[in-house]
Amino acid sequence: MNRLIVLLFLLVAGCSVAPVKQEAPAHVGSRDEVVLYAMGLMGVDYRFGGKNPSSGMDCSGMVSYIYKNAVGMNLPHNAYRIAKISKSIAMSEIQPGDLVFFNTQHRSYSHVGIYIGKGRFIHAPGTDGKIKISNLSSRYFARHLEGARTLF
Repeated sequence: MNRLIVLLFLLVAGCSVAPVKQEAPAHVGSRDEVVLYAMGLMGVDYRFGGKNPSSGMDCSGMVSYIYKNAVGMNLPHNAYRIAKISKSIAMSEIQPGDLVFFNTQHRSYSHVGIYIGKGRFIHAPGTDGKIKISNLSSRYFARHLEGARTLF
């Protein structure tokens, strides 16, 4: 009888093994890293075609640099191409770390920024010469907004 109890105990104990945790892709759950990395680039000089903080950055160079360094994702250095590989989302679904796209040069997806929350985004505008935070509801950006997209 004792043997039967021990065997039953071992059988039940064998069924209670903890599930194996699967590794998530590097970019899942990393929205905060994207936003923090973007905030760390505030004030970096704008430079058309630029792709690193030491020489200056344009909008797509900034986004590519941030995603590469914050979450290990390689993106093209072109706003239109980034838009084409990302997934369209409703503005009501936007979360920090998602991308916002604008038509600023009479062509789709000509400017991109990273949404940081509360209607604000960080971007590298050519006009002010530095990476900065702007508001989606500002007259200029509200008029040129094409929508939100995500890479998460």
